Amino acid sequence: MAKQYDLVVIGAGPGGYTAAIQAADFGMRVAVVEEKELGGVCVNRGCIPTKALLYASHIFSLMQTSDEFGIFTDQISFDYRKMQKYKEKSVRTYREEIQQMFEEKHIDLIHGKGILRRDRTVEVHNEEGKEYYQGKYVLLATGAKASVPTIPGADLPGVVTSDKILNGKEWNYNRVVIIGGGVIGVEMATIFNNLCSQVTIVERNDHLLGPMDRQVAHELEGDLTNKGINIYCSASQISISKEENLVCTFQTADQQKVSQKAGIILIATGRKPDVSGLFGQDVSLEMRDGRLLVDGTFQTSEKGVYAIGDLIADIQLAHVASAQGTFVVENLAKKAHSIKLEVVPNGMFVSLPIVPSCIYTTPEIATVGITEETAHAYGMKVRVGHYSMNENGKSIITRTDGGFIRLVFEAYSNTIVGAQMVCPRATDMIGEMATAIANGLTATQLSLAMRAHPTYSEGIKAAIEDAMRN
Repeated sequence: MAKQYDLVVIGAGPGGYTAAIQAADFGMRVAVVEEKELGGVCVNRGCIPTKALLYASHIFSLMQTSDEFGIFTDQISFDYRKMQKYKEKSVRTYREEIQQMFEEKHIDLIHGKGILRRDRTVEVHNEEGKEYYQGKYVLLATGAKASVPTIPGADLPGVVTSDKILNGKEWNYNRVVIIGGGVIGVEMATIFNNLCSQVTIVERNDHLLGPMDRQVAHELEGDLTNKGINIYCSASQISISKEENLVCTFQTADQQKVSQKAGIILIATGRKPDVSGLFGQDVSLEMRDGRLLVDGTFQTSEKGVYAIGDLIADIQLAHVASAQGTFVVENLAKKAHSIKLEVVPNGMFVSLPIVPSCIYTTPEIATVGITEETAHAYGMKVRVGHYSMNENGKSIITRTDGGFIRLVFEAYSNTIVGAQMVCPRATDMIGEMATAIANGLTATQLSLAMRAHPTYSEGIKAAIEDAMRN
């Protein structure tokens, strides 16, 4: 007989564990089914470990130019094993915090492969065999997995995805080729470049970062090139072969054939919804292009079964999944919504502009809302303020070259509708811009706040002033 719960969640990533904790706070009896580690890909193989290695490698990179600040050392080196231990401790600490909250809120964590069956029943396969759990509601939050395109030689030893490359114990990454210039690709390129690897990025699109603002992508491309990273956009006919070393061969935009040797090749061409083995034979949920279809409440075609995060939307961000999880649980508990989130069928945002995107390169990149290019495409008249961070006092102190803050305002009301930042601490500062957009603040209202000197955030005020002059 199936054990009864108010909510059964399949998947313990950011969307799943956030929903579970919120549901428990509302007095619901909750079970979370997870095949691997608590925290999902984000905590264990994505966001947290990647950012830990970015931080550690950045410190090493800074030390190489420390003489500029009057700090000298006879020898600078790194121990990759210790970096990995630091990364693993960061992951473990984060995971233990989630575990503690589960215990405090009496959430049952069930280890095993969760399979959705009819009547909101979840069949779990684990070492004990099969167990059954039935929920008044079921929430699917299994996230995404690496998407590997059809590339000849992609199955050769030494060709890996980001899930595997983070777990290497020995440093053997002197030459790295990264196929894919999206967020994962440029962040991994930054790590390896910081640690003195020879890095090459091969991207099919005509610029890095896919759909992101072209000016932001151009700024990043220039910065990475200045750091010695080779970038080939508009690459085609990509293939991989194995001789003494791995070799990535491709055709450049000007029809030149390039063969790049590598000790390891990382395929970072995006992720796709992970629905492998998720459904039993007695359940058939509507899907489109590999994603689950949901209505305005995130309910799937099966009544009482909901889906969030990477299973349903193009925007594959942990904070988006968390927001959706909270939205679903508040709706089920008939509570007022704490997050401004409107949806239409298939889970896409109506209030999409308040979703921030962050990239942890050096300098950082953060965007929210719409760009000037998007505004013009929709026929919207806008004012745009641009401020070069070369003129910023904090940037001068820290010897940070380049970068900018760009703000987009609706022309008649002067309401802020978008922000793009390429500078240190951009991922922290973007929250202010997201709050401003969500609350419909005007340039005048944003200017009322005093920003300390010297800080990177002074660039916000300067960008506002530039917009109002136009």
